[in-house]
Amino acid sequence: MTNKAPPPNLLIHTLRECISEAIARFKAYDLPMLCQQLGLGSGDEQEAYKSKRVYASKRLRGVGWPRLVATAKRLLQEVDDYALSEAVEHVEEVGTPPITELTRKRIASVVSGVPLVNAMDEHDFIKRVWPIDRMPPVYESGHASRSTLEDNYIRHAVHNSDWDNQDILRHMGFFTCSRAQVVKFLKAVTDPLAQDSTRQEWLVHWINEHLQHDGYKLVEAGRMSGSPTFDVVQIQQGVPADASISAVLEAFNPDSIHVRWQLALERRATDPAGAITLARTLLEDVSKWILHEAGVEYDDGDELPVLYRKLSKTLKLAPDDHSEEVFKKILGSCQNIVESLGALRNKLSDAHSPGPKRARPQARHAELAVNLAGTMATFLVSTWQARQSAASA
Repeated sequence: MTNKAPPPNLLIHTLRECISEAIARFKAYDLPMLCQQLGLGSGDEQEAYKSKRVYASKRLRGVGWPRLVATAKRLLQEVDDYALSEAVEHVEEVGTPPITELTRKRIASVVSGVPLVNAMDEHDFIKRVWPIDRMPPVYESGHASRSTLEDNYIRHAVHNSDWDNQDILRHMGFFTCSRAQVVKFLKAVTDPLAQDSTRQEWLVHWINEHLQHDGYKLVEAGRMSGSPTFDVVQIQQGVPADASISAVLEAFNPDSIHVRWQLALERRATDPAGAITLARTLLEDVSKWILHEAGVEYDDGDELPVLYRKLSKTLKLAPDDHSEEVFKKILGSCQNIVESLGALRNKLSDAHSPGPKRARPQARHAELAVNLAGTMATFLVSTWQARQSAASA
């Protein structure tokens, strides 16, 4: 945390002000103990009774930004304060890839002229994403002290309908809020509770068209009663081989093998155990497809090493099929890779219960497994195609 470059002074000032405001909402007689628990300077009730705001500001003066963030996080354990949580997110997101204002405007244009949600009430949806009943109003009403953003929303988007989706998102702060809040909106707006399946699929596609320019993507994160739920992840920058492997596997089998390869790529960073399982399954799929096309029988329950031994005989990839020592070593290494991927899957993947002592796979393990599986799959497909070409010549 402290090794990061300091955030702009404006963000630090805003964070300090938000902490002061949150502290000032406590009872005056609670402030001395609260500030002491937050690691701030002590005082007495008389000072707090004079001005809670001044009391808090005085104790925050001169506190560095890393400690301010820590103080804010401790305070957020006691209070639900949207402005404070946003101030923390803005500070912590400094130096990380943003979801830019331009991308946010493009995403907003996707829902321009159509209902924001079509499977639930829009008012209920908005309240799931933003605490509008506690956010300050855009326009003051006759009862300014009691007015909230929710009052504005009901008047202009429910009763009068003079706010379109662009207006709603602008007044919610969508174009300037933290990246975390944008992610919360994107997850909610693509949730199966908010959209029917057709609209959900359409939204995910077009949102991803714009998100990708900032290096992010909506990916399936789970299932709710059979319907997909989504999360926003940072797109992992692939190695050059990813594209060439994709091209070979898509040409060989776009509907099954290539889809599994793409899923494995996407999950390398976010779900290492799942990616390792997919890597092993990818090789099983390729082996079974080639054996099927070659007319070689196999059992559906055959493990990867068994499938590979049958395949290596069919494609003449066994080390004993070659006299050149260097090829014998390479092909022997290929066999070891396949067997190791099977073993890695059994040790580190999500195929079995991990138990309390089993090692947890990391992203680097998944990247190694997926890349090795992709390379081997490409080699097997290319070898099979070369054998077919030679046979038909």
